[in-house]
Amino acid sequence: MPLHQGPDASHPDHERRLALNPFYGAADPIGGMTEAPPRHRLPDGPLPPMSAYQLVHDELMLDGNSRLNLATFVTTWMEPQAGVLMGECRDKNMIDKDEYPRTAELERRCVAMLADLWNAPDPAAAVGCSTTGSSEACMLAGMALKRRWTKRNADRYPASARPNLVLGVNVQVCWEKFCEFWEVEPRLVPMEGDRFHLDAETAAALCDENTIGVVAVLGSTFDGSYEPVAEICAALDALQERTGLDIPVHVDGASGAMVAPFLDEDLVWDFRLPRVSSINTSGHKYGLVYPGVGWALWRSPEELPEELVFRVNYLGGDMPTFALNFSRPGAQVVAQYYTFLRLGREGYRAVQQTSRDVARGLAERIEAMGDFQLLTHGNQLPVFAFTTAPDVTSFDVFDVSRRLREQGWLVPAYTFPANREDLSVLRVVCRNGFSADLAGLLIEDLSRLLPELRRQSHPFTHDKEAATSFHH
Repeated sequence: MPLHQGPDASHPDHERRLALNPFYGAADPIGGMTEAPPRHRLPDGPLPPMSAYQLVHDELMLDGNSRLNLATFVTTWMEPQAGVLMGECRDKNMIDKDEYPRTAELERRCVAMLADLWNAPDPAAAVGCSTTGSSEACMLAGMALKRRWTKRNADRYPASARPNLVLGVNVQVCWEKFCEFWEVEPRLVPMEGDRFHLDAETAAALCDENTIGVVAVLGSTFDGSYEPVAEICAALDALQERTGLDIPVHVDGASGAMVAPFLDEDLVWDFRLPRVSSINTSGHKYGLVYPGVGWALWRSPEELPEELVFRVNYLGGDMPTFALNFSRPGAQVVAQYYTFLRLGREGYRAVQQTSRDVARGLAERIEAMGDFQLLTHGNQLPVFAFTTAPDVTSFDVFDVSRRLREQGWLVPAYTFPANREDLSVLRVVCRNGFSADLAGLLIEDLSRLLPELRRQSHPFTHDKEAATSFHH
């Protein structure tokens, strides 16, 4: 399918205009009806603001309810006060730090807070920046890894050496994009048996003199499990002792970097491990902010090559910037700072513990039905994956997803990657705002559907093409 295309001129609806209700007219209802605008080209003239609002509002009513979307990791609820602050800052261009110095200061404070939260050796020396999300943050971290490797191998690159990056097949698609866009060979560790993410020994075995780094995911999107960051670092330490290869680790903490510090304090995964050179997270996931904001941090300035940081004279001020995007709103950064102030460590701990409790309780109730088998239990990320029990032959996970969608629930069904393409699962993401009461309603709807599904003669949607696109 192409990325975006114009309308098919042969389609019967090609020239159909949007339908204007007479009541949408600001003053003359009948006259307003003659102003119905086209759908695929700019109208010839303006519409009254209320008419334009109603047309857009009515079409958006067909979107799903974001609070019932158990597929997305992205925050779907914030306090009204956060919304007010975001509204006050939506016209501020984050890149213009001279004009909006206080917004820039709040960004700096957020970086410092994250450096402290992730146990940087010297939080004051750690460097970082906000991004539009973890995808951009991962791209920046990958660029830094490649540039550091390139400088170490200037005599061989690009003539005879091709850089590679070691990562699990379960990584988010942004890493595939990074490798494609920046011409890096992805060395993917497949799933095996009941191991659904990267393992330390296999990762180390794939490293060589052309490896720019290893990506460890703290919270796989496929099943919510943490990859063993400390074990990966230990395996790379042993590799360096044997071969002299010094391979840095980047931790993709899109979700887990805002869960583990509060709920798994004894888990060592962050800058306490000397081999971890950079970490990213999504402020708009378990950072509890509306999309889109992410964060990328490096242990020290040495991990971020200076030549990647551009210093531009923008609107009269000297401005250092490391980003793929330029102009973007400051509202999400302000909302992140608000949330850090509002919750603090204990508040974040309470919110994330509640999400984990909901996930674990929901997983137990689904397992107790007898029709399903859990792969994970929601005891790392507040996320769990499950499939149908071995003796279930009348329906599959795609049937369950389809029938739950009829009740308004978005629960993704998808097939795992190599070497577990035989395994199809459902996955539930529990976020702040998805309460125990809502979880109870989901169980009620699933319980009502199961008798019908059990009576089916066979699965109706047993087809890989039926897989949703929500598993990231």
